[in-house]
Amino acid sequence: MEKECDFLVLGSGIAGLSFAIKAADLGSVAIVTKKNKVESNTNYAQGGIAAVTDKDDTFESHIQDTLKSGAGLCKEDVVRFVVTEGPERIRELIEWGVQFTKTKEEDAYDLGREGGHSRRRVLHAEDLTGREVERALTEKAASKKNIKIYENFFAIDLICRSKLTGGKETKDRCLGAYVFDADKNVVHTFKAKFIMLATGGSGKVYLITTNPDIATGDGVAMAYRGGAEIANMGFIQFHPTCLYHPDAKSFLISEAVRGEGAKLRLKSGSTFMERYHPMGALAPRDIVAQAIDTELKKSGDGYVLLDITHKDRKFLLKRFPYIYNRCLEFGIDMAVDPIPVVPAAHYQCGGVLVNPFGQASIDGLFAFGEVACTGLHGANRLASNSLLEALVFAHRAFKKAQELLPTVDTDSIPIPPWDTKGATESDESIVVSNNWEEIRMCMWNYVGIVRSNKRLERAKRRIDMIAGEIEEYYRNFTITTSLLELRNIATVAGVIIECSRLRKESRGLHYNLDYPDKDDINWLRDTVVKKDSTG
Repeated sequence: MEKECDFLVLGSGIAGLSFAIKAADLGSVAIVTKKNKVESNTNYAQGGIAAVTDKDDTFESHIQDTLKSGAGLCKEDVVRFVVTEGPERIRELIEWGVQFTKTKEEDAYDLGREGGHSRRRVLHAEDLTGREVERALTEKAASKKNIKIYENFFAIDLICRSKLTGGKETKDRCLGAYVFDADKNVVHTFKAKFIMLATGGSGKVYLITTNPDIATGDGVAMAYRGGAEIANMGFIQFHPTCLYHPDAKSFLISEAVRGEGAKLRLKSGSTFMERYHPMGALAPRDIVAQAIDTELKKSGDGYVLLDITHKDRKFLLKRFPYIYNRCLEFGIDMAVDPIPVVPAAHYQCGGVLVNPFGQASIDGLFAFGEVACTGLHGANRLASNSLLEALVFAHRAFKKAQELLPTVDTDSIPIPPWDTKGATESDESIVVSNNWEEIRMCMWNYVGIVRSNKRLERAKRRIDMIAGEIEEYYRNFTITTSLLELRNIATVAGVIIECSRLRKESRGLHYNLDYPDKDDINWLRDTVVKKDSTG
């Protein structure tokens, strides 16, 4: 069945929803989300949104903190407009109903400080900021008549004009997407004037991650297969502090805990971060994650300790109620017990390469949020800049789409329906589960915090072989959401490896033992890959 709309938004996090709310005033909006509408990476964001809202803070301070964290690869013009346009987007969120935590005086917001920030500038809603933002945006979107949300709909692939015409055009255009209705086991054709990728990240490519199960890199995989340029996917941010406990699945201990004075200690009780960076435990995330990884390799221990026991229980319950109670469920009382933590794959700093208005290299295709490489983060994201980036770029994409909408005619090229000929039911689901675990283990062991040429070559050989098996399986059997996610993590794993192999230096989140130093002469640039060509 073919469905038509003006704007097709793939993803229902802060990026997709904030765009959709505005675009609904221009035309019809279809939001496609592969789970329910509140299941997104946004919903799991504990820390907050970094923005200059305090009279003692300055734009220049936030800009310099971001540039310093990005290790030379941030696009300064992008950093400047994201930071300076940020406060207006924050005011918009507040108008839409987001309730950030305030101080006792009630006339000022309670601002947190996180790693890499020189000032307190992180707005938060206790320690569940993402959930509060998602709540408000979901309610706002529900009030818009022009928005229709398709839950449990999984986008399979983008529909591009070049695929329909044999690639004769000099400039390709995205026309829509094939989307799998998981409840009814049918594939729909969604046709739109503009397609917005807001699908989030790819943390589940790695064995240990802070991300929810939905973070399988779907947007990057679809864009790559569609021929869009992808950049800097070698820069995977490993959050330094994921709870280490056999029963705690991917539970993140927010950087804000270190912002309130928590120390990182070895099992012996001694601190170590002062040996790696003058900011100690508040160093940028790449420094902290690499330091922990180094110490664990030296000691053979499975974890380090995050110690905030110098704060009393009353403070911890007020500032970190969610984290405190979750730790308590696992027998850890933050007020008296140091928390065992380990680094975990957290955030991709690369993605679909876009311009300052979120436009990808294919006409009609936009990307914003974690799925996009905007130039803000460079080689390492500054804490709590991600939600700000999503808001600013969603707004800029809206303004650009508003400008272009009158010039876009409904494409006359007919889009063929999804072809299911020859596909049969599979009784070998073990193939999916085995390949899923093998990809994630391979990426964790060989393309993790510390890499080498030999590890990357080994990973490439293994992932290439697995990806071939998956593609053959995909062509022969009827699709399921598990198979689609497996296909996507295999695609994204290959892109991460390729970007990592191309970069012959160490910078930010990419550390290669064979190239331990930065090389500003040759590598002060993005690492861009495209299907069937790299550069």
